[in-house]
Amino acid sequence: MPDQDVRLQHLKVWLDEQLAIVYAAQGWGEVPSATLTAASSDASFRRYFRWQGAGRSFVVMDAPPPQENCKPFVDIAHLLATSGINVPKIYAQDLPRGFLLLNDLGNQTYLDVIDENNADAFFDDALQALLAFQQLPMDAPLPSYDVALLRRELELFPEWYVGRELGVTFNQQQREQWQKVTDLLIDSALAQPKVLVHRDYMPRNLMLSEPNPGVLDFQDAVYGPVTYDVTCLFKDAFLSWPESRVQGWLNDYWNQARARGIAVHEDFDEFLRASDLMGVQRHLKVIGIFSRICHRDGKPRYLADVPRFFAYIEAVLARRPELVELSQLLLSLRQPVGANA
Repeated sequence: MPDQDVRLQHLKVWLDEQLAIVYAAQGWGEVPSATLTAASSDASFRRYFRWQGAGRSFVVMDAPPPQENCKPFVDIAHLLATSGINVPKIYAQDLPRGFLLLNDLGNQTYLDVIDENNADAFFDDALQALLAFQQLPMDAPLPSYDVALLRRELELFPEWYVGRELGVTFNQQQREQWQKVTDLLIDSALAQPKVLVHRDYMPRNLMLSEPNPGVLDFQDAVYGPVTYDVTCLFKDAFLSWPESRVQGWLNDYWNQARARGIAVHEDFDEFLRASDLMGVQRHLKVIGIFSRICHRDGKPRYLADVPRFFAYIEAVLARRPELVELSQLLLSLRQPVGANA
């Protein structure tokens, strides 16, 4: 895009200036000739580039205002680094223009390398980082997962998936079912003990790094339900695990969290129920977000992962009778238009 090309030119000029300062400050001598290549992009407007020269590597974030704001990333990176979590070191920043120069945590995400044989070891490392995250004192000026935020997230489902993807408007019965379901999910979330919540703690945002893992994409952190991140980790957008294995990992987390004094439910079955309901809240939100990314932002590939989230929801509906209204609602959405009129 022409606008992005102009930004890239500005970014390169800024990068040359900042690297000269960094190299001088670190005593590394002259800045070598190097390559700048696209590292990744995500569902937001952010882009990442990898600078490599003479055995050194940096990552450059391009987060165009006003769509993106780098300040939360910078603030939370400093916060997380205090507890030894491996987050990007910020070498230079230009917040008004949305440029950051970061150290390189590697080019392989968990999603790239994890499989059924190494998952136990990788997830154990991920849990250690998450437990450190959750032990941080809740004294930073971060928002909380309150009623308004939880409901705003849930409403993405009827607005973007039901309304835009399916082309359906809830009828009176469906509206009542939706209200009961969302009230239950929100009440469950608010009743949970609160910790610092990453909000996207999943294999795509964890880097194979030293120490392992490198943690990315934490700029939307809030204070909220203790089950949120651990549920997100095992019920991912891009990869699924057998239910029995997920329950074993959740049990490992629950035991370790209790041993470290993190406020989790006293009873494991209570914790599992809270995790199930928290997962349903997130899955409905993500289905809405993926639909929005398709219809608003012109990125239809994310819709391919929507069936995975419905599968997660169906598994929970089968063991949580209190979600019967959601089961009925989803069934009615599968009917031909007018079939239940």
